Amino acid sequence: MPFLSIVIPAHNEARRLPGTMEKVLAFLQQQPYQAEVLIVENGSTDETLALARQFEQAAPGVVRAIHETQRGKGLAVRRGMLEARGEYRFLCDADLSMPIEELPKFLPPALTDFDIAIASRELPGSRRVDEPAYRHLIGRGFNLMVQALALPGLHDTQCGFKCFRGPVADALFRRQTLDGMSFDVEILFIARRWGYRIVEVPITWYFDPDSRVRLVQDSLRMGIELLTIRWRAWRGQYDPPQA
Repeated sequence: MPFLSIVIPAHNEARRLPGTMEKVLAFLQQQPYQAEVLIVENGSTDETLALARQFEQAAPGVVRAIHETQRGKGLAVRRGMLEARGEYRFLCDADLSMPIEELPKFLPPALTDFDIAIASRELPGSRRVDEPAYRHLIGRGFNLMVQALALPGLHDTQCGFKCFRGPVADALFRRQTLDGMSFDVEILFIARRWGYRIVEVPITWYFDPDSRVRLVQDSLRMGIELLTIRWRAWRGQYDPPQA
């Protein structure tokens, strides 16, 4: 069983994936532990899947290319997390907006006594680089909604870098239902309801103008999904498993 699994959801990432994978593999070659990288391509119309398979052939036993026909980041992350085998499972956006060199902050011995560690761009010690002010304001507005409806006290649920202990990932992602962008909120909501320990980790984050987030459409959809989470919670859909 590898110590670390890195899960990279990839929809139409042919432009960014090669550079990201080169950096990730170079980083892993310098680490003392065994690791695997799962590229989960889902519903792409470009060469993302072909590139993922090239990396799988070039690094057998380290890289796995997974093909999911349907779109949806939540769907891709769920598939990757449940197929991963690592003692720790790290969600990594394909744009690598957080330098991969910051990954040790999420693992022992730097971090202990946690079940889920989430990257935060809002804590003391965090840095946002080159982000337009309007994007920051929209993100803060959404976080206020998240805190009001689902996760009070968490300052940045949407940053695409998160680390789960393996058994925790197995339990949570089997219960995850949302296939879209709000899967982060759903997973953390379930985790908190089940009593898992969530910690935020300050990071340096670089804005990528080629973001996959569509401000108007995705914001509206994510607002609806927040209400969906509350509705499902009221119906008992996220209740802890019976002992």
